[in-house]
Amino acid sequence: MTEMLPPSQDDLDALPESARRVALLLRERGHAKRVVMLPETGKTSAEAAAGLGCEIAQIAKSILFRRRKDDAPVLVIASGANRVDEKKVAAHVGDIGRADAKFVREKTGYAIGGVCPIGHATLPVTLIDADLFELDSLWAAAGHPHAVFNLSPQELAALTGAPVVDVALRDA
Repeated sequence: MTEMLPPSQDDLDALPESARRVALLLRERGHAKRVVMLPETGKTSAEAAAGLGCEIAQIAKSILFRRRKDDAPVLVIASGANRVDEKKVAAHVGDIGRADAKFVREKTGYAIGGVCPIGHATLPVTLIDADLFELDSLWAAAGHPHAVFNLSPQELAALTGAPVVDVALRDA
């Protein structure tokens, strides 16, 4: 893939409001790559990978849970090829439960399918799937079900400040 130029004002103006917010936040944090709009939805890892022409594993999917003891949002950024082992996540952050669409929107400011790893309404407890570090290039949601941005695993860790841990469900 060729290096992308930073977004121009025209690029930003063409984005939906939630994706524009992410593009501006990325620019503020020194991330020079553009937010890309997929022609089809990227709500699932398979859809996003198909639209980008990449492997499903390269999709850094953002999954939100609700920590039971204090209702805190828990964000797991996982490889699109992996299912998240909730017991492994709970071992790091405490007992967790599923987050419904209302909780996701309230805590992140994004709709399900467009949850970005950064820029949340409420700062989440965040974990990054260690399997993402086996890859050179990742794609993450950029605040809208059709919006994504490219980054390396190291850039993801720097942008989020999150620990890298094993969260993948493995066959016994």
